[in-house]
Amino acid sequence: MTYERSATEPLILLGLTLVALVVSGVGPYDRTTWYLEVAPVVIGAAILIPTYRRFPLTPLLYRLIFVHALVLILGGHYTYARVPLGFWAQDLFDLVRNHYDRFAHFVQGFVPALLAREVLLRKSPLRPGGWLFFLVVCVCLGFSATYELLEWAAAVAGGSAAEDFLGTQGDVWDTQWDMFMALLGAITAQVALSRVHDRELARGV
Repeated sequence: MTYERSATEPLILLGLTLVALVVSGVGPYDRTTWYLEVAPVVIGAAILIPTYRRFPLTPLLYRLIFVHALVLILGGHYTYARVPLGFWAQDLFDLVRNHYDRFAHFVQGFVPALLAREVLLRKSPLRPGGWLFFLVVCVCLGFSATYELLEWAAAVAGGSAAEDFLGTQGDVWDTQWDMFMALLGAITAQVALSRVHDRELARGV
């Protein structure tokens, strides 16, 4: 399968991401945390740019990846426990903590679900259905667990200095909540966007 596309929109999204990345790097709350949080954005760009011509993604997926990058960049600038949007929601809904990190982990399941789904549909014999749905969820849970292990490694290496990166806000069940939110994100993405995703993939046949 090849996907007919214009390079204009991906280039615009890449440019906007770079601008957001540079702006977020001006006076972040904690420089080390900023490096750690925006690293996935840099790694993602380093993969997507050289593979664009031989394996372009659907427009839907590029847009979702852009949104995910903004979520990470915002969290990197403020740290997840201090994002103003999270404080706004905390006050509005009378929450006990800043839930921006919960939202970020929901996105961490939502966007990779469509990425895993696209790769599996284009590079494996799998077709839309129960097995694809199940395996995509498994991929997202594996990705989420790997991220939690990286956070654990950062905590071991950095001690109290890694507290802003962890963003637990005193919740002993934070790791489990993070993975649960990623699970919800992976399920929601497939339920909400599978048909739209299939139509975009079909146009590339």
